[in-house]
Amino acid sequence: MFDLSEHVYDAAMPVVGSPSFDQIQIFLAVVDEGSFAAAARKMNRAVSAISYAISKLEAQLGLVLFDRQGSRKPVLTHESQAILADARLIGADVQELRARALGLQSGLEAEVSLALDVMIPLDRVAGLLREFQETYPTVNLRLHVEALGGVAALLLDGRAQLGFSGPAVVEHPELERADAGSLLLVPVASPDHPLARDPELSSGAARSHLQLVLTDRSRLTEGRDFTVASPRTWRLADLGAKLELLRKGIGWGNMPLGMVEGDLAAGTLVRLKMAIGGAYRLTALWRRDNPPGPATTWLLESLLERLSREHRGKRPR
Repeated sequence: MFDLSEHVYDAAMPVVGSPSFDQIQIFLAVVDEGSFAAAARKMNRAVSAISYAISKLEAQLGLVLFDRQGSRKPVLTHESQAILADARLIGADVQELRARALGLQSGLEAEVSLALDVMIPLDRVAGLLREFQETYPTVNLRLHVEALGGVAALLLDGRAQLGFSGPAVVEHPELERADAGSLLLVPVASPDHPLARDPELSSGAARSHLQLVLTDRSRLTEGRDFTVASPRTWRLADLGAKLELLRKGIGWGNMPLGMVEGDLAAGTLVRLKMAIGGAYRLTALWRRDNPPGPATTWLLESLLERLSREHRGKRPR
């Protein structure tokens, strides 16, 4: 019988050291510049210092990183090709850490919490949020979407630094505000709804039909009604759910024009001939005791400009 005890593997386990970030930077510089001399010029070091750092790195990792024979330029070995992606990841992480620390030293926020009124179509501001990411790559963004008084409630609770709210919230002593234009709300229903089939709507026609109404999840405007014309209502906390019910012919309701333009063009919804809806005023809000930092100010000014431009381009008819 074969006795495993006679064949015990007693070789020492390999030991891998901990490279410094400087060594990793030098390794990446040699790879990117194509030679030790070019890396030395880029890093303002002597060629001998670059060569020594690579030798130390190879000793720590127990790997040959460059094939130095037969060519004036160092060639990556199979082993170094395998770890190159890891080295680049470490380099990028440290650069991001440095950028974040520099930003914090200069007063840049680590995170911005933004609260938007649900009536603001996200496709109208998504491009701007991408610009924000490119302009402030080290600043995390927390985005809330709330209805009616929910935006102001987040600011007052300290869970948001900047908000864009509809007209539901009255003046509050803790909040600063700036006019942000308005959106156009239009009454809509599905094409087979009785109101959509009636060419001559009387002023009180809406009162006879179920109206879908957005409800408030905050206590700031609890119990208050906005643009409600019918005593028969369904209350919904989600604007997407309201839109889906409208498409299915369940009731009628006001919707932001920018959110239903596609449905109106496709004929899945019809704009009702009612004197209901109109301008939905928007206001930028922030706490007086927490003025906007650099990144929050960028968002504030950019969103004010974007929403005001939308308002100028689409005035209520």
